[in-house]
Amino acid sequence: MLDLQKYSCLGSALRDALDRFSGETCLIEADREREKTRLTYSDFKETSLPLARALEDADFDAGERAAILMTNQSKWLISAYAIFYSGGVLVPLDYKLTAVEQLQLLEHSKAQVLVVEYHLWRAIMQAPEFHNIKTKLVLVTEAPLGADLAGGFRWEDFKRKGAPDFVMRQREDVACIVYSSGTGGRPKGCVLTHENYLEQCRALTAWYPFWPGVRYLSILPTNHAIDFMVGFIGPFVCGACVVHLRTLRPEFVRDAFVRYRITYVALVPMIVKNLERGLRAKFDELPGWRRAILNRLIGLNKLLTRRRARVKVSRTLLPQVHRAFGGELLAVFTGGAFMEPSTMQFFYDLGIPVANGYGLTEAGTVLTVNDLKPFRADTVGKPLPGVELRVLSPNEEGIGEIAARSKTVMSHYLDDAELTLETIVEGWLLTGDLGRFDKSGHLQLFGRKKNMIVTEGGKNIYPEDIETVFDGLPVKEYCVFAVNYVWAQKELGREMLFIALRLEQNQRFDSSLLQEIGSRNRKLPDFKRVGGYLVWEKDFPRTASMKVKRQGLAEEIRKTVERGAVVGL
Repeated sequence: MLDLQKYSCLGSALRDALDRFSGETCLIEADREREKTRLTYSDFKETSLPLARALEDADFDAGERAAILMTNQSKWLISAYAIFYSGGVLVPLDYKLTAVEQLQLLEHSKAQVLVVEYHLWRAIMQAPEFHNIKTKLVLVTEAPLGADLAGGFRWEDFKRKGAPDFVMRQREDVACIVYSSGTGGRPKGCVLTHENYLEQCRALTAWYPFWPGVRYLSILPTNHAIDFMVGFIGPFVCGACVVHLRTLRPEFVRDAFVRYRITYVALVPMIVKNLERGLRAKFDELPGWRRAILNRLIGLNKLLTRRRARVKVSRTLLPQVHRAFGGELLAVFTGGAFMEPSTMQFFYDLGIPVANGYGLTEAGTVLTVNDLKPFRADTVGKPLPGVELRVLSPNEEGIGEIAARSKTVMSHYLDDAELTLETIVEGWLLTGDLGRFDKSGHLQLFGRKKNMIVTEGGKNIYPEDIETVFDGLPVKEYCVFAVNYVWAQKELGREMLFIALRLEQNQRFDSSLLQEIGSRNRKLPDFKRVGGYLVWEKDFPRTASMKVKRQGLAEEIRKTVERGAVVGL
């Protein structure tokens, strides 16, 4: 791989990688049974540079911001490289958000350029707020010829001949603005520098190296912090190959493992659990004698891999299991949400290590990960090289808030000095997560200090972002909380939101109010919905500017009522 210490920006590292590994395959894009695109590093360069030249001709200047709003596909990475080559700042947006939310983030990020997939652009054009869009250039991928693009250009046509000028950036310059939450409340745009990404990549590849011939299956959205690093930057600077799927139907994902002999994949815990359920179901279907043999082989594998993973041994003992994953899988990366230790142990016993990690967007990608020396299912691993972690104000059990200091920690929140000062104190990032270190230096997580939940799919949900859906609710006032924030629990998983209601004088909670709450709740995606309600008998405490004192209200509720007082919806 490249020596990333020698580089000042992602653009220069990626540019050298395209030349060094020119003959290696870097990208494969498949749609169901059909392979749509296969690019070598040389092909990738030839495809991306005309786009960079077109951006140059369109007066896209160094430091300007360009958003990408697409599903996983080769044009995502090609566009990102063209932006970095031109000295731009990348703003990866989540294609799963609504058109209104995407427009709000475009406005907040002040993106001058938008690269967007056609079906997503059509939804944006139909939004009532579309007339407020301020981007000066929109490039639409896969748009039909003659389609009305409202002033946008077809990505495929937006090319220029001639060599573009490469724009060098410095390590302290901004590389990306990544949103760690949705909209509706307080957009949290994490400003990440080139140094953040270069140092994160160095640390991760020190423990989990890539090399030419490695194939990484990209299932998570590329805008996701994990996949952006291990599904783009990491593989590319090492000459590896990224496989994109245009479908996530389980049968085609299973086929991709086998067809492309996948080496690594990153999955959110929810998908890992689904894989476990599928395998257990297949095991249960086996005749009794075959199941008995399988159990003995699994037991032998457990014995031989107790101290460290021995993939070749596991493949010999359990060949059918490993062939189902392509026969070359070295590890599954997971993080972003609670992962049950029993699930990780299940896969490790089959010879498929699940490298569980812990991190947050504000820290680049990952702070800790299991290095498998030895495998530990009950922790989120050890700090990566260059990462310092502290446990602040630990209680008698050693549990306190985790604080992190590293060259991977973001510069600041975009246009939010107040939140930045609250989050980064004397160079330490306050994570809002509760944990402790065991005697071997592994980090154990025990819950959250902040008013937030993390879904099984790895999404951060902030109650403040949910409250706008309940605007106009016929009550005096309301406030949304994470249950574990009000009643602190030493656990992760089973996280839920609830709404605290203060009724008007003489108002009674009746079926019509319950129906109104339910109706508004159903407008939210499943993973954002409020799970219960609590009727509060006193006015909410407020600041001089009449904002609700969330922490004060949470403390009052915690002292006055039990957790079980929340009524499920």
